[in-house]
Amino acid sequence: MRTIIVVNKPSRWPLHIPGVDIVSAKDYLMRGDFGEYKGMWVFNMCRSYKYQSFGYYVSLLAEARGHRPSPSVATILDMRSPAVAKVISEEIETLIEKSLAPIKSDKFTLSVYFGKNLARRYDRLAARLFQAFHVPFLQAQFTKGKQWSLQSVGPIAGEDIPENHHAFVLEAAAAYFAKSRIRVLKPKRTRYDLAILVNPNEVSPPSDEKALRKFAKAAEREDYGVELIGKEDYSRLSEFDALFIRETTAVNHHTFRFARKAEAEGLAVIDDSESILKCANKVFLAELMEKRKIPAPKTIIVGKDSAREQIINLGFPMILKRPDSFFSLGVVKVDNEAQLEEQFAELFKFSDLLIAQEFMPTAFDWRVGIIDEEVLYVCRYHMAEGHWQIINNTAEGDDRLGNSECIPIHKAPRSIISTALRSAKLIGDGFYGVDVKEVGRQPYIVEINDNPNVDAGVEDEILGDRLYDTVIASFTNRIKRIRGTDQS
Repeated sequence: MRTIIVVNKPSRWPLHIPGVDIVSAKDYLMRGDFGEYKGMWVFNMCRSYKYQSFGYYVSLLAEARGHRPSPSVATILDMRSPAVAKVISEEIETLIEKSLAPIKSDKFTLSVYFGKNLARRYDRLAARLFQAFHVPFLQAQFTKGKQWSLQSVGPIAGEDIPENHHAFVLEAAAAYFAKSRIRVLKPKRTRYDLAILVNPNEVSPPSDEKALRKFAKAAEREDYGVELIGKEDYSRLSEFDALFIRETTAVNHHTFRFARKAEAEGLAVIDDSESILKCANKVFLAELMEKRKIPAPKTIIVGKDSAREQIINLGFPMILKRPDSFFSLGVVKVDNEAQLEEQFAELFKFSDLLIAQEFMPTAFDWRVGIIDEEVLYVCRYHMAEGHWQIINNTAEGDDRLGNSECIPIHKAPRSIISTALRSAKLIGDGFYGVDVKEVGRQPYIVEINDNPNVDAGVEDEILGDRLYDTVIASFTNRIKRIRGTDQS
């Protein structure tokens, strides 16, 4: 793979890296022969990435030509977003605090050259920022209030690198390019490449190891290369054709950023960022169910100053939920007014709004797995022993989870299926797990999950390998639609 560095004025470029060509932005954009190269790696080191500047167009056209720009257009947009800087700052706040603790001033600038800094004590922080933004020469601005936080990031123009840094920068660049060539020159023998995002340390992941192996085998049967990746692989997304998120998702979390970046890079993504955004917040779902007149437990959106009388009218016991609750975490049952006030004091620490919901005791919840607006599986999730939820987070071992059973789709009540399909369609055409309670043959939507469980021996009990094949077929269709090769 040919590697080039694109700069505004090659005559002013101070660094010469063996085996890497220096090209002017004007030549890269205007000369037709650059569009003929396949798989070129384009390191965009223009002075500015402002919208419609040369730097912006270099990355934009690189993507259109099938080249691999660094940074991508998605990364350029992320660098300009204070919200993205805030999210990354929160994700790595412990690392930031530890790295910058000795600094006495309230401002600090960190220069990152291909993930390295001259001072080795900042190596981990520099590497993490490079993973997040993947800009060859990056400058990060930090400020200190109660604690250190990342305020902004931006590129460093090559001519602005201090001369006494040149030797270090050349060493860092040479090491990076050598490592990159080893990785990217491996022959591509598969039709598509699928990245599966996982967290090996997650206590209750959406899929167990056996299920992940089954997904991988299903993909390999369809001529996919498959790799399990972690949050440290953010900068590598452009290497793949599709991203399958099998880590619990949240908006204020790296899983959401992975989805957004992958979409911007042209990957087929499950779970897509819009589905994460909609499903992750119970306030949104409660409002959606009410407006579309889909049956759900009686629900009130609660603020700190909400009238207690209105809330109490739901009756005790009732359920309180944080908007971003998942896997029964952030969900509590309260039996009286005293417990209500106690839980308000605790839960309002995390959110300005809460959900108060009527308590509907049932022996089990229905879970309807849906992909591409079609039912994939139907399960009954029974409550944990002696508990009112499917998961008892205070218990251990086998007592923590209730029993699960998968049933043939045609044997599930039609009202459960139709209500689940109707509600999921309001979110999108992704992969969803719709939780439904049945009281007196009446279905009630409890929630819609964008990241549904698929564990070996549970959700695949009826379909077996066909479940995994169906999910991979969905990826294939999505890739074809994105690339305009779907002839159906």
